Amino acid sequence: MAVKIFLNEDEMPRQWYNLAADLPSPMQPPMGPDGPVPPEAWGSIFPMNLVEQEYSTERWIDIPEEILEILYRWRPAPLKRAVYLEKMLDTPAKIYYKDESVSPAGSHKPNTAVAQVWYNKQAGTKMITTETGAGQWGSALSFACSIIGIPCKVFMVRISFDQKPFRKTMMQTWGGKCIASPSMETNAGRGFLEKYPDTPGSLGMAISEAVEAAASDPSGTTKYSLGSVLNHVLLHQTIIGLEAKKQLAKAGIRKPDIVIGCAGGGSNFAGLAFPFIQDKINGDDITIIPVEPTSCPTLTRGLFSYDFGDTACTTPLLAMHTLGHSFVPAPIHAGGLRYHGMAPLVSQTVVEGLAEPVAVPQLECYEAAVKWARSEGTIIAPETSHAVAVTIREALKAKEEGKEKVILFNLSGHGHMDLLGYAKYFDGELKDYALPQEEIEKAESELAGLPPAAISKTGKW
Repeated sequence: MAVKIFLNEDEMPRQWYNLAADLPSPMQPPMGPDGPVPPEAWGSIFPMNLVEQEYSTERWIDIPEEILEILYRWRPAPLKRAVYLEKMLDTPAKIYYKDESVSPAGSHKPNTAVAQVWYNKQAGTKMITTETGAGQWGSALSFACSIIGIPCKVFMVRISFDQKPFRKTMMQTWGGKCIASPSMETNAGRGFLEKYPDTPGSLGMAISEAVEAAASDPSGTTKYSLGSVLNHVLLHQTIIGLEAKKQLAKAGIRKPDIVIGCAGGGSNFAGLAFPFIQDKINGDDITIIPVEPTSCPTLTRGLFSYDFGDTACTTPLLAMHTLGHSFVPAPIHAGGLRYHGMAPLVSQTVVEGLAEPVAVPQLECYEAAVKWARSEGTIIAPETSHAVAVTIREALKAKEEGKEKVILFNLSGHGHMDLLGYAKYFDGELKDYALPQEEIEKAESELAGLPPAAISKTGKW
């Protein structure tokens, strides 16, 4: 039995897959005060080579050789079979997972960080700003900037800045500057602190600060980078699913029955799932599940609407599932899943019925993470524990049904910097939290004055 399935460097995908080319009902364009936002309007915060990818509807986009040479440090990432968890659960299901924890930063995030920094370097960018929730994206961007040679400034959500101090140390080690958000460094940050002096922060707030810091540079040589949500970010992550397809084929598996990934902004879910959504569009029977926290149920209870990507309303409007741009999530330990919105491409797969979202409470996730550690051995990130929790649900369902299903999930990162959450779980300090209905009603009120997003779908799924 193959527990680990590897690819050689020469087997690594040479192109990224762009789901925008194949969506049965196209996603809706970003909107501004005067209608759809043209590509050139993004030029103040993004280099135009990345804007071209953002708007592209080409199915396959070549990966530059220089980017591949950096990715060789850890890619191709292994596909592993969770045989020890299978034994613990006594399930007939075969559980496979893509191990993205092997990257230098310990998560999937460097797949797009390297690409974004490389394209910025080609465009003459001198400084990059960004936001980060749990710190995995900030760490990944700091790593990429160090390797490629551009300074970066990271605005980190305050609750994670306090809970995960070693993420800051990782960023510093790679030369990144990490600032707790909201901060006194930007007009947006000062405004948030004046209005909410005790706020734990949010990704929406941190995005506002990072965007302002980039857009306010009079030289135009500071650009903004983000680790999820937009099309070009999800594009770079599809190397995960494309590798997984080749590895499953080596194991004699034509397709998985179930594909699972945790979803905050959507990048690691999309990275694994989009190549399989292409197969589902073309007729394969695959259940595809994005998993989110019950405390931040963007896909399962949020509204599909045009909304701002940040709290200060500085970004274009995106058609996506959202809890409202002023939403401040509960300070759960899965900091990477605390975003008010969802990638428009991921949202459209849910609208179309190609993906079936699930929300899971925090304690079930930590219980799943401990089962994983006591069977497979590794300590996983709180974000990944959401995918493991639903993987366990599906494996036990296969046991009840007596079916030998193939389950594939994305292990998006290790939990070595997240042990405080584990400690609080063992000490009984963590609680489940379901978002109150009044928060959804508040979002409805907040979104009432924004353009409506059409529910466009074929009805095939």
